[in-house]
Amino acid sequence: MMEIKPALDPLQMIHDLDSARKRAILRVQTKALSTMTRELVRKGFEWILPVTLAKSTDPLWPDPGASIEKRVEFEIYGENVRTMQSMIIHKLVLASLGPEKFFIISPNIRIETRKRAQTGCHLYEFTQLETEISGGKMRDVFRVYEDLIKATVEAVRTDVSELRATELSVPETPFEVKSLKELEERYGQGWEKIASEKASGPFWVTGIPREFYDYQDEATGAWRNYDLFMPEGYGEVISGAEREYEYSKILKKLERDGVKKDEYAFLLKLAEDGKLKPSAGAGLGLERFVAYLSGLTHVADVQPFPRIPGIVPPL
Repeated sequence: MMEIKPALDPLQMIHDLDSARKRAILRVQTKALSTMTRELVRKGFEWILPVTLAKSTDPLWPDPGASIEKRVEFEIYGENVRTMQSMIIHKLVLASLGPEKFFIISPNIRIETRKRAQTGCHLYEFTQLETEISGGKMRDVFRVYEDLIKATVEAVRTDVSELRATELSVPETPFEVKSLKELEERYGQGWEKIASEKASGPFWVTGIPREFYDYQDEATGAWRNYDLFMPEGYGEVISGAEREYEYSKILKKLERDGVKKDEYAFLLKLAEDGKLKPSAGAGLGLERFVAYLSGLTHVADVQPFPRIPGIVPPL
């Protein structure tokens, strides 16, 4: 991912579906998905099917990493709904009222700004492997994804030799943990790219100011959230957090951030009634992870029908 393609042609990428290279990418993706879902089921996680339309979805605000050109909203049955930007709200409810541990292969639609076409890591339709653990903590989530990533790398190593310019190394666990503060102090505002390029393996970044549902300690202001970054310049592939569950804190943060409370009425009522449980979870961007495994320069290469910001393909 060190060198980004100057231009991408979705039509040509569709025509390339019959190439040996594209078949190899899909083989890697199949091995990755089968490995991770098998491991999660083995760890006692329930497999939940996704939601794609809802009155309530992730606001993606005030996340500094979000850059949305348009939010897709329309009316069905006399009610306004939105396409799913992430299933975080549904995960908080499910972790409180449903299974204690679960995962979802969740489609997401985020209409990214056109300028992100060339970043190599942005799509306007993508898929996340979402998890949530009722009563879970940050370290619990770390261990789950570290195990998944290590097992997947071990499983696909023999399938990527024709795709990757460099050998795919099995990472050592546990992964290194760094704070946002120390990375900004060391590398400045462009720390994401520099730290990822210099890293010898995956590393967690903690303490990122973000949306109302990420837990924040009121006494210290510290955030209990985390992103996972891959080496070789591939950047962030996982985002997650311990969750807010107290009504007063959620309400205060919604008001602080200027987020419409009525869009989260069910979640607020659950919290007000004391039924919202503490939990922790994360989402892994599947296209980004497969791009890393395969050594690709743009995540759109993972998709049979690429969804590159600013480009609407014929299929």
